[in-house]
Amino acid sequence: MKVTHIALIFILLFTACLATYADENQQYKLQNAFTKLSFDNPVDLQHAGDGTNRIFVVSQKGLVYVFKNTPSVKSAKIFLDIRDKVTSGGELGLLGLAFHPDYKNNGYFYVNYTASDPLRSVIARYTVRSKNRNSANKKSELILFQVNQPYSNHNGGQLAFGPDGYLYIALGDGGSDGDPKNNGQNRASLLGKILRIDVNCTSGNKNYCIPPENPFAGNTQDYKEEIYAYGLRNPWRFSFDPVTGWMWAGDVGQNSWEEVDIIEKGKNYGWRIMEGNHCYNPSSDCDTSGLTLPIWEYEYGALGSCSIIGGYVYRGTTFSELYGKYIYADYCSGRIWALSYDGVNPATNKLLLTEDIEISSFGIDKDNEIYICDLNGKIYKLAYKKNDNSPAHRSRER
Repeated sequence: MKVTHIALIFILLFTACLATYADENQQYKLQNAFTKLSFDNPVDLQHAGDGTNRIFVVSQKGLVYVFKNTPSVKSAKIFLDIRDKVTSGGELGLLGLAFHPDYKNNGYFYVNYTASDPLRSVIARYTVRSKNRNSANKKSELILFQVNQPYSNHNGGQLAFGPDGYLYIALGDGGSDGDPKNNGQNRASLLGKILRIDVNCTSGNKNYCIPPENPFAGNTQDYKEEIYAYGLRNPWRFSFDPVTGWMWAGDVGQNSWEEVDIIEKGKNYGWRIMEGNHCYNPSSDCDTSGLTLPIWEYEYGALGSCSIIGGYVYRGTTFSELYGKYIYADYCSGRIWALSYDGVNPATNKLLLTEDIEISSFGIDKDNEIYICDLNGKIYKLAYKKNDNSPAHRSRER
């Protein structure tokens, strides 16, 4: 079907008007969650799950801060300082933090950071001090494993415990452009993968065990037994929905498509054969058999978009209309969306708001309320705008 020049102009103007109308009438805003605090390149936010209602913020340069989860908090304490171990800058640094499910009793937590000589990703365990729960013992480091990085980008970064009690770890494809070493499809490499390990035991010379349910456990083809899923480019952030148990990931694309995936055991998510739902290498007529395609994608460059920031399925109580929706964002455009998906029907997406900040990550507190990390130093929370159209205002009128 051909579209005339005048008709095309009308369509573009109409679309622009709709986008403007949506922005002007958005019912949400970002609210500075801790007005007296600021951090140096915050890239992750977690809680310990120990009932203490504390927040932990990760600084890319190698620091973890801890503070009480109250808006009036005046200062944050340094929980862990490993700046002397961490190589940071660009996509390198201290990138992820996860607390053991039994942290209240064993004091174990895990980090994902990059180090030099050689450039590598390090997955390590630390222990909190027994007499000061706001300070970790830096000398307690136990390295679980290290993975050499051929380039300085696409390092992944997320790690989290799943409902099964295993530790899941995201590693990017090793970097450069187009996955030149084809790591995403190479099951003899840990790069371009989601890994799963059991940190509650050891095996041989490893400070962890391979879960027997892992898809390549006990294989005789030199596939890495740690692999849970593969064919990923740079799954910077993933999370588990505590209600369904589903694992949601935002996989950063090359130069055309950003994607949202539901990660399942043994699945191949396509990179570098596919970028989103589209052929990448080869650029056309690619074989998609055996591949699991994303549940949602959006175009790189559209309205300034450039890099997906995976978030969380909302399970808090403040925004009832968002319950069960996946909240995620784009780093460059500052756009935050809510994605609806039930596993049966096609996903639907709604723009919540656009903010002029550099969103590096999401986090949740013990009540499953969502926080947003701004790489420029602030931590935000989603809030209602104070106007007649806000659900908060309507509820007061009833």
